[in-house]
Amino acid sequence: MKFYIATDHAGIDLKDYTVELLKQKGHEVIDLGPFSKERVDYPDYAHKVAISVLEDAGTQGILICGSGIGMSVAANRHAGIRAALCHDAYTASVARGHNDANILCFGERIIGKGVAESIIDAWLAGSFEGGRHCGRVEKIEIL
Repeated sequence: MKFYIATDHAGIDLKDYTVELLKQKGHEVIDLGPFSKERVDYPDYAHKVAISVLEDAGTQGILICGSGIGMSVAANRHAGIRAALCHDAYTASVARGHNDANILCFGERIIGKGVAESIIDAWLAGSFEGGRHCGRVEKIEIL
C-alpha cells in the first residue's frame, strides 16, 4: 500500500514514528511534511494529503495533529475523501469496513505510539465490506 502522510507542528513525533512503522511493514510512504516543530497551519497539510490521495488512485493517507480533529475536518472538505478520526483499533476497523475511509486521522496529544500501532494494524487489516454500506457511502458523495 502507498500512503501519503502529513502533520502539523503538534504531531511531528508521532508522524516520524508512523512513517518508520509503515516502512517496516513493507508499505511505501510519501512524507509531505512538515519536518520541524515550527508552527504551521494544519489545513495546508490536510489539503496536500487529500489532493495526493485523490490524484493517485488506490493510495491512502494519514493525517496527524494534536487532536486529529482539525485535520479530519479539513480533509473532508474534498469530494471523494472520507477522512476518519480514529482513537482505537475498533474505530479504525469500522472506518475501513463501513465507511470506506481513505484517510486515517489521529492526534498525538490523544494517543501514544502503542495505540497508534494498533490503529494502523486495524486499518491495514480492514477493507470496505460493501453491501448495505455502499448506499450510505454513495450518499456521502452526493455534494
